[in-house]
Amino acid sequence: MENQLAKSTEERTFQYQDSLPSLPVPSLKESLKKYLESVKPFANEEEYRKTEEIVQKFQSGIGEKLHQKLLERAKGKRNWLEEWWLNVAYLDVRIPSQLNVNFAGPAAHFEHYWPPKEGTQLERGSIILWHNLNYWQLLRKEKVPVHKVGNTPLDMNQFRMLFSTCKVPGITRDSIMNYFRTESEGRSPNHIVVLCRGRAFVFDVIHEGCLVTPPELLRQLTYIHKKCHSEPDGPGIAALTSEERTRWAKAREYLIGLDAENLALLEKIQSSLLVYSMEDDSPHVTPEDYSEIIAAILIGDPTVRWGDKSYNLISFSNGVFGCNCDHAPFDAMVMVNISYYVDEKIFQNEGRWKGSEKVRDIPLPEELIFTVDEKLLNDISQAKAQYLREASDLQIAAYAFTSFGKKLTKNKMLHPDTFIQLALQLAYYRLHGRPGCCYETAMTRYFYHGRTETMRSCTVEAVRWCQSMQDPSVTPHERQQKMLQAFAKHNKMMKDCSAGKGFDRHLLGLLLIAKEEGLPVPELFTDPLFSKSGGGGNFVLSTSLVGYLRVQGVVVPMVHNGYGFFYHIRDDRFVVACSAWKSCPETDAEKLVQLTFCAFYDMIQLMNITHL
Repeated sequence: MENQLAKSTEERTFQYQDSLPSLPVPSLKESLKKYLESVKPFANEEEYRKTEEIVQKFQSGIGEKLHQKLLERAKGKRNWLEEWWLNVAYLDVRIPSQLNVNFAGPAAHFEHYWPPKEGTQLERGSIILWHNLNYWQLLRKEKVPVHKVGNTPLDMNQFRMLFSTCKVPGITRDSIMNYFRTESEGRSPNHIVVLCRGRAFVFDVIHEGCLVTPPELLRQLTYIHKKCHSEPDGPGIAALTSEERTRWAKAREYLIGLDAENLALLEKIQSSLLVYSMEDDSPHVTPEDYSEIIAAILIGDPTVRWGDKSYNLISFSNGVFGCNCDHAPFDAMVMVNISYYVDEKIFQNEGRWKGSEKVRDIPLPEELIFTVDEKLLNDISQAKAQYLREASDLQIAAYAFTSFGKKLTKNKMLHPDTFIQLALQLAYYRLHGRPGCCYETAMTRYFYHGRTETMRSCTVEAVRWCQSMQDPSVTPHERQQKMLQAFAKHNKMMKDCSAGKGFDRHLLGLLLIAKEEGLPVPELFTDPLFSKSGGGGNFVLSTSLVGYLRVQGVVVPMVHNGYGFFYHIRDDRFVVACSAWKSCPETDAEKLVQLTFCAFYDMIQLMNITHL
């Protein structure tokens, strides 16, 4: 990455945006064929026949009319899905988003120069902040390298949403405020907000035209920390962001109505580069066990994180760090990119600041003091109680599998991502005795403003292989063949999805056209098999590859009786983080992870078979 940054002087981060192809609308016939195939593992013969009839009727009737209207819409837009997806997946959702939508993950520094150590929070915090601010400057100068597959540039628009971005609650629909500008576009906000013990502070990170240094940042953080630890806690306005969306929108309106100055303070937080959170906890973490740290980052103190902010950088008392991000403006790969950049810098500098210790005369942080009343304080304590109650129901199991990693799977000619997905299918099958409908994120960044497509990994081939693994009469060679068929199918589907040939977003588009035209919901979407196979956001396994770097993250399950399953891949290990709800008697994140690790061994063993 360092070399890429050095070479990136000619190429600008956002220079290819105007030349990216538009998001295509797939063929209706192909989408419906793929959909039918995806429901097979969840249907008996009669159910499947019924769904087949519904699909045929849809294809020759209302489906074709809706498809034509979708093609019309696509003519006038470079990305026909973008606005719809943002609204349906994020902004219209009313459940509390901080817990249910945000993604979170630990910084990897604890694996090398920064193991957990009390008394290091402030000094390490000043260094990590400084590297984040350097990345912000690179982005403003458009010097962050363009992501490419081969020589093909990918869409970089989501990187605009990393800094100075915030969701604002609305009564029926939220909105996203983005204040970031590149240097060529004009002024961009240059202040950060620090939350500590229910209080909020703000300070600029540019002084006399230059970025503040780690010793200067340390002075600011120390001032805030001392003040908050020697004076009473603040009201914890931030906890309101963890509320149900409409309730938060009403509380926000009430807050602004109390005092017009409150709006100016909210806008300071919304426009800030990022929110820096100071937590008092010291979560346990080792390079093999991430469970406690991930839980602390995902469900920590709601008074010291702004749930709607695109970037909350979280620091703990033992010098461990992480991030918690609103998912609406961008997908996790943006955070993976900056996290890796910062981690590499910390690694290269052995966790130290090697520059000048000089501290300029910089204005002290300013406290954002909101006008509040009894009603608002009551709203805050209700929000906290509700959040902590829900958060206490979450189970997180996050561990590193260290017996082997990408190196061995590649050696066996197995794609490492598919390897983990199929291991998960087998683990779920063994734990629950049935196939688990599964959402794996596929990226569509080959296209203008492309984000994601659903890749349904519970294929007919995967289920046949799982069944063979549980059937003692099937020979190891037959199991191997079935597994390789499942690999081939998965790899092809992933390729199709990334090329804009998935079907879930297409079906969503057809449903939304029907709604916009005031037409009744087509039978395809009310058929029980539609939701049983995961449609309409009902996947029991919600999964994603976080990447091939030292960065891990997690999101809560999509449904109450499901799991969130997120992983990253390295040469020598696979790191997995799994979430489930304790109140669901049939799910168990710990068991699912352990069974997945067992499946890894089983799969490698199958590849050791030579058939004579």
